[in-house]
Amino acid sequence: MGRKLGLHQMLAAASVLALAAGAAHAQTQIEEVVVTAQKRAENVQDVPIAISAFSANALQERAVGNVAQLSNLAPNVTLDGGTPFSGSPSVLSAYVRGIGSDDFAFNIDPGVGIYVDGVYLARTVGANQDLLDVERIEILKGPQGTLFGRNTIGGAISIVTREPGDAFKFKGDVTVGSFNLMQARGSADLPLAEGLSSSITFGIKSREGYVERLPYPDARARNSTSYTAFPSSDFDTASREGGENSWNLRGKLKWKSEATKVVLSADYTREDSGGLANTLIGTTETVPGNFAGTTNLPGTAFDPTGTTGFLFAGLYNFCIGANSTQIAARNAQALCGVRGTQYSPSLHVASIAGVNVDGNPANDLLPYDGRFISKDIDKSYATGNSFSNLVNWGLGATVEHSLADNVTLKSITAYRKLLWKSGTDADGSPLNIAQLSFDMKQWQISQELQLLGSAFDKKLNYVLGGYYFKEKGSLHDFVTFDEGLLQVDGPNQLETKNYAAFGQIDWRPIDLISVTLGGRYTKEKKLFEGGQQDLNGFNYKLFGCSDANGNITPNGPFPLAPISCQTGLNYPDPANPVRVYAPGVNEQTFSNFSPKVGVQLHPGDDLMAYVSWSKGYKTGGWTTRLTNPQLLAQPFGEETATTWEAGFKSKLLDRRLQLNGSVFKTQYDGIQLNFQQGTSPTIRNAGNAEIKGVEFEAVAVPMEGLTLNASVGYLHARYTDVLAGVLAVSGPNPFQAGTFVDAPLPKTPKWKINFSPRYEFKLANGGSITAIGDWTYTSGIWNNAQRTYLLRRPAVQVVNASLAYADPGGAWTVTVGGTNLTDKRYLTTGNENIAAGTIFGTYSRPREAYVRLGVTF
Repeated sequence: MGRKLGLHQMLAAASVLALAAGAAHAQTQIEEVVVTAQKRAENVQDVPIAISAFSANALQERAVGNVAQLSNLAPNVTLDGGTPFSGSPSVLSAYVRGIGSDDFAFNIDPGVGIYVDGVYLARTVGANQDLLDVERIEILKGPQGTLFGRNTIGGAISIVTREPGDAFKFKGDVTVGSFNLMQARGSADLPLAEGLSSSITFGIKSREGYVERLPYPDARARNSTSYTAFPSSDFDTASREGGENSWNLRGKLKWKSEATKVVLSADYTREDSGGLANTLIGTTETVPGNFAGTTNLPGTAFDPTGTTGFLFAGLYNFCIGANSTQIAARNAQALCGVRGTQYSPSLHVASIAGVNVDGNPANDLLPYDGRFISKDIDKSYATGNSFSNLVNWGLGATVEHSLADNVTLKSITAYRKLLWKSGTDADGSPLNIAQLSFDMKQWQISQELQLLGSAFDKKLNYVLGGYYFKEKGSLHDFVTFDEGLLQVDGPNQLETKNYAAFGQIDWRPIDLISVTLGGRYTKEKKLFEGGQQDLNGFNYKLFGCSDANGNITPNGPFPLAPISCQTGLNYPDPANPVRVYAPGVNEQTFSNFSPKVGVQLHPGDDLMAYVSWSKGYKTGGWTTRLTNPQLLAQPFGEETATTWEAGFKSKLLDRRLQLNGSVFKTQYDGIQLNFQQGTSPTIRNAGNAEIKGVEFEAVAVPMEGLTLNASVGYLHARYTDVLAGVLAVSGPNPFQAGTFVDAPLPKTPKWKINFSPRYEFKLANGGSITAIGDWTYTSGIWNNAQRTYLLRRPAVQVVNASLAYADPGGAWTVTVGGTNLTDKRYLTTGNENIAAGTIFGTYSRPREAYVRLGVTF
């Protein structure tokens, strides 16, 4: 769908809503939605920010069970469960208005902040929250640096959970559906005494995966080295990928007096699931050794003649199929030999040299090539790891105390801990071409103080605050490439401390005009130590070194005498000759001031127009996933975004038509993009971009029982400057469209259009039937920075629908529904590792049906 068709649909949707509402005679009005986007409770129509807000009822009716499933409902928002090679659906890839992050590494912060009851979640791991007993969700678009702080340059997603009620109540539901889905949820309000109440909420969910693993029909598959022979965060395989098995629990205790309210909370989530569904899309075993930024080395196995050689998958195929003479001609005896060194006792795997030509069929191995690409995207020949294990818990205390009639002091204190392991077989074969697993441990503590008040008969509203945040943890990478030819073992440690002071005033000197002024000053310190190492000592073997202990090179292709191999090849740690990351603790400090200025016009009670200028920033870090020796750590700097926005919010036709719109322009500088350089995902400040966009959201109630929701988002997000070094590794080439000036940003569709009608029909017995439809069109998306052709997400239309019956007393409901009814499949994430030989990705879930029984008493 091109731009012209998109405009026609946008105008048609607006016209239908306006005409329908104008023809209505019923007195039904649109419900008021209260949000806390500016740290105080306000009608969403009074807040001069582009916000998409969803109530608990709307989320349940539209089968939204986690954060990623909000993606289709909000314009200019892209949310996906899972990031490249994370192997876990609990990792959130979030982009708002073209800005976000598509990674889970400890050294990379998100670009869209996720908040639960005002508490910032620092990691994308675990951010794809189950929406358990949620009161509402607010998606704030554009930089939110003033009131929400760092790492919200794209926007913020605020999840507000329900507080305990003052009377006993229970609400729950049981859902069954496709892939043996079984889900049960419940929440009970338990009053304890006058002014003291509590609630307990639980949820359990299990579902089989939608990608089935099949044995590869070749006897040689049985000769493959087991995936358990290589280091990993854990070992656990599965017969299906993409399944779920989780449970969570939340408890709250609320005490309220005339002047004070205290809410204590505790939550616990445990996930023990099969890994993210993975499909092999392409192989690159025939790519020559001088491709994708790899320098050929004349006289080595990568290039024995100075013309063309291999990358890792090609080298593996060569090793198993070449005889000893051919291997010697390329000086590849060590490369094709035993995997491991004397400094890596955890890796010692037998030689693969000439196994297919030694006359012994019992040790023949399969080559790696396109034979493993299945014709069915839901079938895989993978045999290795597939798991995602998560423990995520937290404690919180929110205290509000009224100091005077118009002054409130609020404190939000929280501690959270995260334990996560995942593993995925990305090569789609019985071989160990791309086996990836990770082990993350993280804790964080935060304290926020807010002073909220009003003056001059509420013509002046203000919030002043201070914020402290600290996190500490580790991420250990285990990556096996091409049967251990490259064996990455990467322990990393990170610590962050952050202090901030902020304030905002909203002054309305006359009824027509109000002004917003705000700012936030942030000071941050980061410490990082990387321990990345190659347990196979590949570079030593490549250069003909006798071993990995620093001995002088023998008569190899590149004699380094009288310098030792370790020194000559720039290995940085004398105490650990296979370590490639520079030892020592690295430090970066950041300081930032994020201002906001806005002017609002109020021509009527139900009409507001606004203009604003705001800034935000995202902190820097270090590239960690390196496979070649580095004498110094490689830092990257912060991102910044400056946005100019104009918009309006209105309720018309006796509040039966709500129209909101905005136009904006963002200057996006220092973009942190993840580029595949050889086998290493490398973070760089790739350049700058300009983002222009439009958003419209509409709600109409043309007649009693009928509600029409529609939204349209348009984005023009293009690079205005790209570093030369990025151009060198990103293409264009046969696999990638590349990254260059005027190329579009990743994860950023030009158009997103949604139309969702809801009709509730009252029955003669007092019960009701509610029918809901949900149609979303999203134009094509590039899923990665290099714009890999095979990973591109095409334009897609997704349709969901449900039909519910509620009994006359409202005690129970039955809902029958379906998601992705037209069975449109597209890639939500993926990765190309040309050096390793594989291109892989995760497809969206297929068509599914469900039945839900809900009860309330």
